[in-house]
Amino acid sequence: MIYKIRIILDAKDDVFRDIEIEDNKTLEDFHNAITQAFGFLGSEMASFYTCDEEWNQDEEIALFDMSESGSDVKLMNEVFLEDILTEKTPKLIYVYDFLSMWTFFVELADIVEKEDGLAYPNVLFSFGEIPDSPPEKNFEADGPKEGDFDDEFGEDLGSYEDLDFDENWN
Repeated sequence: MIYKIRIILDAKDDVFRDIEIEDNKTLEDFHNAITQAFGFLGSEMASFYTCDEEWNQDEEIALFDMSESGSDVKLMNEVFLEDILTEKTPKLIYVYDFLSMWTFFVELADIVEKEDGLAYPNVLFSFGEIPDSPPEKNFEADGPKEGDFDDEFGEDLGSYEDLDFDENWN
C-alpha cells in the first residue's frame, strides 16, 4: 500500500509537502524523504514523536540513540510506517536539527494502491518556500501567572519585595 502524507512546517506562512511512500518503509526512509523534499542535507539529528489528535507529543522515535547507557528509545530504522502511522493514529510530529528545531506536523491523508511504473517515495505537491532560518518557537511553560499566589486578603504571596529580610542572609 502507498501512504499519502502531508508534512507541514510549524510556521506562520504555509509551507508543506505531500509525499507518497510505501507503507512498509522505515521511519528512517521517511525521514530521508522529508529532508530531501524540504531541501535539507539530512545530516542533523532528528526524531519523530507519536501524538494524539490535538498534537500533544508522546513517545520519541529517534534517528540515533544518543544516550550513554543504551536506553529504551525506539529507533527510526526499527519502526515501520505501517506500524506507527495508521488511520486510527494518523498524526506524528517530526523535529529536524535539534539546534534549530525545525518542527513539522505529519498527517496521513490517504492510503492507496501502488501504481506500477511509479518510483517511491514521490513528492506529489510542494507548497511554499522553506525560510532561511527556522521559525521562532515560544517555549512558555504553563507555570504560575500573576495572582496565582494571592492569599485570602488579596496579597500576592509570590512577591518578596515588601518583605523585610536581608537578601544576603547566608
